[in-house]
Amino acid sequence: ERARQEGKERKRDSLLARTTATCEARRKGEATMSAIFDGYEREYCELSTQLGRKTGMLKSLSGDMRSQKVRDINNDLSEAEALIRRMDLEARSLPPEKKSSLLSKLREYKADLNKLKSDVKKVSSSNPDLQNRAELGLVGDHWSASSAAQRERLLQTTDRINRAGDNIRQSKQTLLETEELGVSILQDLHRQRETITHARDTLHGVDDNITKSRKILSVMARRILQNKAIMFGIMLLLVGSIGLVIYFKFIKSSN
Repeated sequence: ERARQEGKERKRDSLLARTTATCEARRKGEATMSAIFDGYEREYCELSTQLGRKTGMLKSLSGDMRSQKVRDINNDLSEAEALIRRMDLEARSLPPEKKSSLLSKLREYKADLNKLKSDVKKVSSSNPDLQNRAELGLVGDHWSASSAAQRERLLQTTDRINRAGDNIRQSKQTLLETEELGVSILQDLHRQRETITHARDTLHGVDDNITKSRKILSVMARRILQNKAIMFGIMLLLVGSIGLVIYFKFIKSSN
């Protein structure tokens, strides 16, 4: 029995160390250049480490402590899934040159989370109702009808508490989904704001170009008027010169 317990502890420590090392290696593998993604990744790694530790401890628990630990693990798994979805949203909102590496890393995190779910399912696959009944003395030949009724009422109360816990988890999941929807809407609004700002800058640039064009046309019009005035002046000078030549050559010489 002691050797079996030591073997379980070694296996639990090995699983925990492997999960922590894998998560840390992926975190340090490359710079994501996204502070929001880094924050979600840090939270997920810490939560994954806690899940590995709690899953390893689950094998040595029984009764109410085991049920409570299973509920805690399920809550942590829901939170881990929410973090994965947030990282997915953040990665898909980044430029293509950054998005591909983050999505590749995200696929590895999803595989890790699926493995954690599988481990939790294997560990908690035993029948908790049968185990609780055995601990309360509801199996076997040595129990009385009155004590059995009391124990049945206790089990019913426990079931009601478990259902209330399930409702709380569902409400928490709904809140997380609402939060993710709000984040997605904010990201869409941010992108629309950038589009409107870019269009406004483009319109300002077009307005500046139109103003410059008007100035150039005004200068050209002034130069055309100046050229016409110069041309008319030259023509008047030519006509006057011709008139003087005619006057001195013909009229004055005849006199």
